[in-house]
Amino acid sequence: MESIAAAWRDRGFGCEVWTDGPGQVWPDFVHDVDELVVLLEGAIQLEFGGKVVRPAPGEEVFIPARERHTVTNIGGTVSRWCFGYRLNP
Repeated sequence: MESIAAAWRDRGFGCEVWTDGPGQVWPDFVHDVDELVVLLEGAIQLEFGGKVVRPAPGEEVFIPARERHTVTNIGGTVSRWCFGYRLNP
């Protein structure tokens, strides 16, 4: 996690870890800045821009500013993922 945070900081993004239980849905979020997401463990699905993304652990997903998006834990276990917003838009 520290290596992700350091790499994102170098790119101008913050970094936080989030944990969700099975079936958790975060619907229709919109942020004024770009966002990065990377799955640490479990299984999540991101929906945005007319597409559905199911990242593998370690795979980074970029969500552009003002793009409505939904994140869902689609697995049967806890999911942990990092998210970070652009710090200086």
